[in-house]
Amino acid sequence: MPLMLLRPLLAYLLLFAPVLAENSAPVQPLVSQPIRHEVEFVAVVTPPYHCEVLKVWLPLPQSGLGQEVGEFEISTFPQDVKPQFATEPLYGNRFAYFEFHQPQGAQLIRNRFQAKVSDVRWSVEPDRVTIPKVWPVEVTPYLKAEPIDDAAEFAEVLHTIAPQPVVDGRNFVTAMDWVETHLQYDHVNASLQADPNHGLRERCGHCSDYHGLCGALGRALGFPTRVTYGLSLYPKNSPSHCKLEAYLPPYGWVSFDISETQKLVKSIATTAELSSGERERLIAAAHQRLRAGFRENSWLLVTRGTDYVLAPPAARPVRVVRTIYAEADGRPLPEPDPARRDQVEFSWMTAHKYTSDRPFKFPFKDLSTLDGQP
Repeated sequence: MPLMLLRPLLAYLLLFAPVLAENSAPVQPLVSQPIRHEVEFVAVVTPPYHCEVLKVWLPLPQSGLGQEVGEFEISTFPQDVKPQFATEPLYGNRFAYFEFHQPQGAQLIRNRFQAKVSDVRWSVEPDRVTIPKVWPVEVTPYLKAEPIDDAAEFAEVLHTIAPQPVVDGRNFVTAMDWVETHLQYDHVNASLQADPNHGLRERCGHCSDYHGLCGALGRALGFPTRVTYGLSLYPKNSPSHCKLEAYLPPYGWVSFDISETQKLVKSIATTAELSSGERERLIAAAHQRLRAGFRENSWLLVTRGTDYVLAPPAARPVRVVRTIYAEADGRPLPEPDPARRDQVEFSWMTAHKYTSDRPFKFPFKDLSTLDGQP
């Protein structure tokens, strides 16, 4: 990047001196409404003709806050391949790794497991967010600045969000508001890679473009952030969905979903059956839920972070892993986008079935969830 373009951004960031505070006692989120899901996930990978070695990395969800994951039942067809299990060291993402030698036609990988997933509500109050004197070691990888193509534009957006360069939890909320206001959801013009440059340049994209850009803004504002990918545990064309997490003491890692909130708000605004007062109330409730931090019991966290080396290593580092990553003789197979109507050829595709132990509401579609109803 030319030095001329870097100067506006560097000048702004150098002024952005953190306000240090004593470490506050952690505030625990509310974990409630657990749902037990039976998950059957299948990846069908089609290597090119005369492929010598097909390699596939399948990310595995792990137990943690708001989710308990059972044992995996993994099988392959037609080749019977036993996976290797490995954890990449940077973010701790875990993978089942497969090698298919001289594969003849498509290869199928099936994973069955159970997961108990709960709603998680952080109740963040932005003016209570503090900056520690020393960030915990485990969050330091998430402070690294994202490479930005247009540094002048990025610095201008930062100045719009935070005219006074002081680390403040309210600035992170303003960054989310800016992304929701300035980006449009687009099924076609999207990076699928949580690329902040795509969102900044095109002002549109998928969920990952929203959260990749907001994550880059959050880091520039002084907060550790990370993109997270997971499975939506109900029928939809594309099983994966991206959210954003920010480390906001004393709340710890907090999950946010800007793109789904934006779609919900637009749906409320165009629902003729609602009065203007009801629309205003529901839109305010949707924004309050976003800003307070919320993760639903129908989404299972699978991977965290961007730009890392897989385990075992692939031919190159990955930006993100949405559902699987695959290479044929060292060449990455292209990512499918099942949400695109015009895409009919795929090097790999997923099939998925989810069975829950009881009915549940969809918080980004069911307006009753905005009235505090589970």
